[in-house]
Amino acid sequence: MTQFYFFLRLLKESFRDLIPIILVILFFQLAIIQSIPDDWMRTTMGLIIVGIGLAIFLQGLEIGIFPVGEGLARDFAKSGSTMWILIFGFMIGFGTTIAEPALAVIADKAASISSGRIDADMLRFVVAGSVGFAILLGVFRIIKGHPIHYYIIAGYIAVVSVTFFAPPEIIGLAYDLGGVTTSTVTVPLVAALGIGLASTIKGRNPMIDGFGLIAFASLTPMIFVQVYGIYVYTFVDATEVAKIVVEATVSESAVITVESVTLGIIAVVKDVVPILAVIFFFQYVILKKKIDNLKTVIIGFILVILGLYAFILGLEMGLFALGESMAYQLTQMNNVWIIFAFAFTIGFSTTMAEPALMAIAKKAKEISDGKINDMTLRLFVAFGVAFGIALGAFRIVDGGQIHYYIIVGYATVVALTFIAPKHIIPIAYDSGGVTTSTVTVPLVAALGIGLATNIEGRDPLLDGFGLIAFASLFPMITVMVYGIIAEKLHIKSDSEIADEDEKAGVTKIHGSLEGVDDMSLSTVNLDATHLRHSLNLDFSAVIIIVPKEKKDDALHAAKDAGASGVTVLNASGMGLAELDNIFRHSHEETDVLLLFIVPSMIVDNIMREVIRKLHITTSGDGIAFTVPISHMKGISMRQEDIFEHEVEELVKEHNSK
Repeated sequence: MTQFYFFLRLLKESFRDLIPIILVILFFQLAIIQSIPDDWMRTTMGLIIVGIGLAIFLQGLEIGIFPVGEGLARDFAKSGSTMWILIFGFMIGFGTTIAEPALAVIADKAASISSGRIDADMLRFVVAGSVGFAILLGVFRIIKGHPIHYYIIAGYIAVVSVTFFAPPEIIGLAYDLGGVTTSTVTVPLVAALGIGLASTIKGRNPMIDGFGLIAFASLTPMIFVQVYGIYVYTFVDATEVAKIVVEATVSESAVITVESVTLGIIAVVKDVVPILAVIFFFQYVILKKKIDNLKTVIIGFILVILGLYAFILGLEMGLFALGESMAYQLTQMNNVWIIFAFAFTIGFSTTMAEPALMAIAKKAKEISDGKINDMTLRLFVAFGVAFGIALGAFRIVDGGQIHYYIIVGYATVVALTFIAPKHIIPIAYDSGGVTTSTVTVPLVAALGIGLATNIEGRDPLLDGFGLIAFASLFPMITVMVYGIIAEKLHIKSDSEIADEDEKAGVTKIHGSLEGVDDMSLSTVNLDATHLRHSLNLDFSAVIIIVPKEKKDDALHAAKDAGASGVTVLNASGMGLAELDNIFRHSHEETDVLLLFIVPSMIVDNIMREVIRKLHITTSGDGIAFTVPISHMKGISMRQEDIFEHEVEELVKEHNSK
């Protein structure tokens, strides 16, 4: 039931995140293009499927990928085998990238651009090898504790330096490859690996050292591909290859059939299988250790597969076609300001719906103890993508060389690196790799190719690519600015706020403020303030452990006796006889633990009612006991009213007898 409520919360958040895309499409379609799409019902259904798929995907991450990634990292760190950790990092990077569908498409285009000099399969191996090397290098950095910005700055210098020697046909594609190599499934696993290592290795900070692996995976392909391009243009002769025509065409909406659904799920499974193969090999063969909660982990991966497929299917059911059609129509209107506005808004709205960004933002909030707000982080990243795509569109219209823009952008990133707070720098670097994924790439590619097709003097093959590079660069800048602003505003973590409140010892007592030692008081939180109100009630904890099938009976009994809230925990237990064979005991969760925090005056009523209805002292199974509480913090004013009302009713009942 807990997982179901968690899913409902994710579902609500998913549909909230789709609202910007819907508003952008409605505005440009109705106000600018002034037409109603023929398949608007199909597009609406697609958006609903996208929201559901996104929620399923995120739930799968929480119960499958994140625990496995962090568990592997901890086990590797404890084993002390640096070599195997590095090999694991390389295999995760290589295995997940070689199966990336977007990479296969771009590799075919690269073969055409180079007149056959670049072999499509060879390019895929080069890119996959570069990502594997990136994860290996990132893991090595975490183990050694080196500051990330030294690596990143050296990488930027290498990218810019190679650019001046690389063939112009390769530069745009090489920059774009840096944004498409980190897939929706890869990003959370890689992030979990980095955070797990940094949490386990003594002297490492999960905030400062845990993030950054994705940044490496976005940087190295730009270097490797350009070097490979220099080699083939120097030593390999051109050959006849099938010419790939790049033009601003509109995709057809997906048709749902049993065959198409089956093939779609199989395609997603192919993307996930390399990850699973690497995980199981290292877990069982190298570490020789079972995966904890294997059943739950498998369910998590199944949810990831189903959620990701539903997400992609929903996009293909009209949203991609509609977005590409809008991009194509707008580029033919000969109004560059409308194009820039569309580029900005579509960049912002699609980034807000990126699954990989959501996963990273949630993890950043968790690791930072609330100092980084996940929604604020996503807004700053989305603004960076929006500005980057708008600037990239301007670059195509203006006809400028892409590397000059990139050089200025990297210089800005390097300058901000020395100003921004240390904890935000790795997250900022990672933000560049998670923004160009499932949602953004197709719409941005359609916009770039549409512009290059319709503007005289532009070549779709040379000028149509590069927008993804802009979308990957500018979020790094905006996230560092977010860190600087947060530092200036002295935004604190949840723990820091709690510590300050405790030191201040400020409690509202009978309408007045007095500095008192409130550690000995039961207090009520005053909403939206730092104040607390004293509560002159003694509290006790009532703990009831019963079989799962008796949970509802216990809850009803406690509620009837006056309990107003409960914490439910799944539990497994064994009797004294079973302790003799502890290693043969199945730790299946068959019981529940119910924890009630209530005024001490109603404890006897709750105990009597629970014992009577569950027959605990006679034929029933279970145990119930109470513990007095000396310090009570965290209840709300509404709970205070409930407790005081219950006590008053109990006193009235007692006096009437």
